Amino acid sequence: MNSTIAAVSTAQAEGGIGVIRISGDDALLIADKIFYNANNKKITEMKGYTAAFGRISDNGEDIDEAVALVFRAPHSYTGENVVEISCHGGVFITQQVLRAVINAGAVPAQAGEFTKRAFLNGKIDLTEAESVMDIIGAKSRSAARAALCIKDGALRKKIDRVKDGLLAEAAHLSAWADYPEEDIAEVTDESVYSVCNEAIGELSGLLATYDSGRAVTQGIDTVIAGRPNVGKSTLMNLLSGSDKSIVTDIPGTTRDIVEDTVIIGNVLLRLSDTAGLRSTDDAVEKIGVDRAKKRLEQCGLLLAVFDNSREIDNDDKMLIESAKDVPCIAVINKTDLQQNLDVDYIKSKICRVIYISASTGEGKEELVRAVEEIAGTAELNPSEGILSNERQRLAVSNALSSVKEAKEALQAGMTFDAVTVSLEDAISELLELTGETSSDQVIDSVYPTFCVGK
Repeated sequence: MNSTIAAVSTAQAEGGIGVIRISGDDALLIADKIFYNANNKKITEMKGYTAAFGRISDNGEDIDEAVALVFRAPHSYTGENVVEISCHGGVFITQQVLRAVINAGAVPAQAGEFTKRAFLNGKIDLTEAESVMDIIGAKSRSAARAALCIKDGALRKKIDRVKDGLLAEAAHLSAWADYPEEDIAEVTDESVYSVCNEAIGELSGLLATYDSGRAVTQGIDTVIAGRPNVGKSTLMNLLSGSDKSIVTDIPGTTRDIVEDTVIIGNVLLRLSDTAGLRSTDDAVEKIGVDRAKKRLEQCGLLLAVFDNSREIDNDDKMLIESAKDVPCIAVINKTDLQQNLDVDYIKSKICRVIYISASTGEGKEELVRAVEEIAGTAELNPSEGILSNERQRLAVSNALSSVKEAKEALQAGMTFDAVTVSLEDAISELLELTGETSSDQVIDSVYPTFCVGK
């Protein structure tokens, strides 16, 4: 029998209410020891999905008024008996109620243990479990939507379609080979090719959307770079919606990296406004320039800013040269001023060029579209199911490789036994992705990233 666990499931801060969750076989009995129903009815006598008002008491001392909400197994988040006690919010009160619950026989929950039990009890698969923290940590509407779609089973359903097709074909291959005397339909190359091609298409499609999905859920490390006074800080302030960076006419004002997280269209950008790129004898400014160059080498997206009113110089050319190694958008700023910039030269080196006046905001929509296009999110539909982390990506990548091996084995004239082995390897990877055959090591690696009360 599993122990009965308890934890505070709301934020550890002052608030209107605090929720203490209890889950396990003895959840109702433990709650009865500390919760005194206003109508004298015991929690063990209550039906599932019902609530009661009362008081919380520990060793005869009243702690707070509270509402107890009862969920009976298996119709609960964890699949076990669950009681959720809602008391007045605040760090002290919620901790006092939690202590009373533990004194009554519960044990403190580990990080993610409620969701782990939901997975182990078959309430959700591993991808749906991972989406729980993605929902909690979502920083944009698109990220929340993507996580919720995974929680609702969008990814699992797509994986199941592929897995079921491979399972059926592998079973047919095995049965036809092992029981030749039985009346089993003959396996044909065409049927194996058909199943493999369908699986390759589905798995390749999932992998193709991985980076786009990460741009929505995790964001892109984005650097704003350019020589001094091209308008980097003004652009930073425009995108962040606040005065994050100091803006002056004095070259070298920004001497260190200024950071912020912003939402551009449906893409999350982790923005860094860097020091102006130029040669300088100022020791402090040089440190900032060196940091800017290092950050530029590591970024996932570069917004290379150029001054429309000034001619290209060596610092601009150095930036253009650096842009060859990273995804880049050339931002021609100060379009409200007379053009002296050789835009054709920039277009010959950088394929995405947009025009903007960062001081007035004109052209911002064009920049948003360019960011969505380069991130691959313009056509992304999270409701179709996307991969949300590296564990999932690796499992799909391995499965795809195995299906391709099966197809190549068939093309090379190898026996159906060799084809079956590769198909079974692909099936194994997909079963591990959803958690149906995951090892304890894989399962245990998922939940430490969770908050304790989830």
